[in-house]
Amino acid sequence: MSQPENDKLLLHRHTRREFRERMQGGELKACIIPVAATEQHLEHLCMEHDWRSVMHIATGVAERLRPGVLVAPAMNLGISEHHMRHIGTLSALPGSWLSVLFDAIRSMHSAGFTNILVLNGHGGNIAPCQGMWGQFLQRLEINLHFESYWDHLSPEIAEANLTTKRWPGHAQEFETAFAMAAFPENVRTDAMQDQEDKEPLEATAEAGQVMIDGIIDGVSKFVAGMIDGTNVAEIPPFNP
Repeated sequence: MSQPENDKLLLHRHTRREFRERMQGGELKACIIPVAATEQHLEHLCMEHDWRSVMHIATGVAERLRPGVLVAPAMNLGISEHHMRHIGTLSALPGSWLSVLFDAIRSMHSAGFTNILVLNGHGGNIAPCQGMWGQFLQRLEINLHFESYWDHLSPEIAEANLTTKRWPGHAQEFETAFAMAAFPENVRTDAMQDQEDKEPLEATAEAGQVMIDGIIDGVSKFVAGMIDGTNVAEIPPFNP
């Protein structure tokens, strides 16, 4: 049995032979490593929201740019200490989390990728990555980028589709609209009515889909630029 076409988007759906042949044949040009979290999202969204959403964007980008882009398994545990009072949240300390992320990047570089995008879906991961990114670049000397997927949503699309005019917002209108469009089974509509925070009630699936499409467009252009050499990470110089 041959490999299904959709499996070609995902690293973990390859056999070692399938991956080896694609990489050594020059077909694969870039890798996306999604990072996110498993944490509380108010009373109405499932705890998987961050990593489910970033995987949705990553696979949409790989589909758009097939066959040159591959998606690695998502890191679905993030830096979520600020949510730990809500039981069920999983959290890693920044040092251990960054170590695992670096090892994932290093592994993909060892496999042959020189264009790697770490695509983020959780706000708590941003500051630690920004603090270490220069060192990651110096160590690996490759075209390595860290981007949060919502930063590729144009303000024009966001403001036209968000009543509150703000994004991303934790479990607020933007994330709720995303879930309504991409995985509606993760939205507890009865809890939306009952909880104190009423902003999620502004969300619609229609707006969510428009914004998802806009984000996939934006991230696809970013990755395409990595591949064609117009979007290259600047490696900080070493101190003399």
